[in-house]
Amino acid sequence: MNGSNRVVLVTGASRGAGKGIALAFGACGDTVYITGRSQKEGDAPLPGSIHATAEEINRRGGKGIAVACDHGDDRQVEELFARIRRERGRLDILVNNATHVHDQLILPGPFWQKSIDLVGILDVGLRSAYIASFHAAKIMAAQNSGLIVNTGSFGARCYMHGPAYGAQKSGLDKMAWDMAHDLRPFGVAAVSIWMGMLRTERTDMVMQAEPEKYADFYELAESPQFTGRIIDALYRNPQLMQKSGHTFIGAELAAELGVVDIDGKRPPSHRQMLGEPVQFSAAVVE
Repeated sequence: MNGSNRVVLVTGASRGAGKGIALAFGACGDTVYITGRSQKEGDAPLPGSIHATAEEINRRGGKGIAVACDHGDDRQVEELFARIRRERGRLDILVNNATHVHDQLILPGPFWQKSIDLVGILDVGLRSAYIASFHAAKIMAAQNSGLIVNTGSFGARCYMHGPAYGAQKSGLDKMAWDMAHDLRPFGVAAVSIWMGMLRTERTDMVMQAEPEKYADFYELAESPQFTGRIIDALYRNPQLMQKSGHTFIGAELAAELGVVDIDGKRPPSHRQMLGEPVQFSAAVVE
């Protein structure tokens, strides 16, 4: 991955998918702003912090800039983008990854028997992606370039973790489609990318609790950096604007773009088992 010194923002990058995506851009030599609420170890039940991610980005050859930000607070988000504009004067890539993940999300059982707070994923997860994209679009439209990426999931098509999770993931796909329509005249692209199962701090914890249940699926899991590699290749692709608005299965887009995971392998698509992206109508009603 060759250095490019782009300006990138990855939201929700203390750990998990966001951290991995940010590290992939760090390996490209990019300036990577990362947001999250965990500023030191112990701020969350899982390991990781925005400052630890920034330090690792620096070690990989990029420039990591940690910004403490609660994406449920619109004022903090507005200040974040004002800072990026002030310090860099541009923004090339936004990755909307910040998500409210409740401890009961993956527990079995109907939604009404779990905490009502699971609905928070529609605030930090769906609404927060809209707010961040709103501010990013102002910068990108003015510079006539840019890419907005929503990190999606097969949960947009199949039952996965309950109705709040499914609604959030479905909403991200449609949001990318509609934003692409508005952004196209300005040379800015928007897409949604479905990630497979990831090898993260959270899935490691789940594996330790129920190794027999998830062992086979875990063998097929993607690294958190894989999606970052895909986004890098997509941004560089001459056909980027033709792909704008669409939802992609990450593993399939990687195969098309010649991207491999950090272990040199190509993770499989789960299309046959979990479903495929919805095809939206090309009709436009202003």
